[in-house]
Amino acid sequence: MKRLQFILLINILFHALCMAQQPTPGLKMGNQIGNIAPNIELPGINGTVIDLYSLRGKVVLIDFWASWCGPCRAENPNLVNNYNQFKNAAFTIGSEFEIFSVSIDTNPSSWQAAIERDQLNWPMHVIDTKAWYSPYLVVYGIHGIPSNFLVNADGVIVAKNLRGAALQQTLQLYVTK
Repeated sequence: MKRLQFILLINILFHALCMAQQPTPGLKMGNQIGNIAPNIELPGINGTVIDLYSLRGKVVLIDFWASWCGPCRAENPNLVNNYNQFKNAAFTIGSEFEIFSVSIDTNPSSWQAAIERDQLNWPMHVIDTKAWYSPYLVVYGIHGIPSNFLVNADGVIVAKNLRGAALQQTLQLYVTK
């Protein structure tokens, strides 16, 4: 019975999140390429809520990860290198590059220590301590991490699950020549 209640609650939250968004006319909100990425509003390192939609106008990599996730931590040097290379670049699909890191850690201290240890030097770090019960994982269709979505200035998903050289190659495609 509790499982059914949980599933119903997640379903209600999913629909509420989708209905609360202000999608671009003619575009569908969702987690597929060509969809408007659903908004994420979660607390950052200092506890202040950070809103994904506040980054409109930029090229944003929404990165889902956790401090305890080995593959996530192995990918972090690649994210750091790409952030440093592209953070001030001019793009055809947005003004500059930003990473919006969404952690599903249950322990904020472990999360913050991993950010420092891995030198994740971008400012947009948020945490959802609901971990695998996060409604954002449902909205984004995430069943494993690391997982990411690249969105353009209008919040439209242009690529998904870019790791290793694929991230750099994709970003390079959109750099103004």
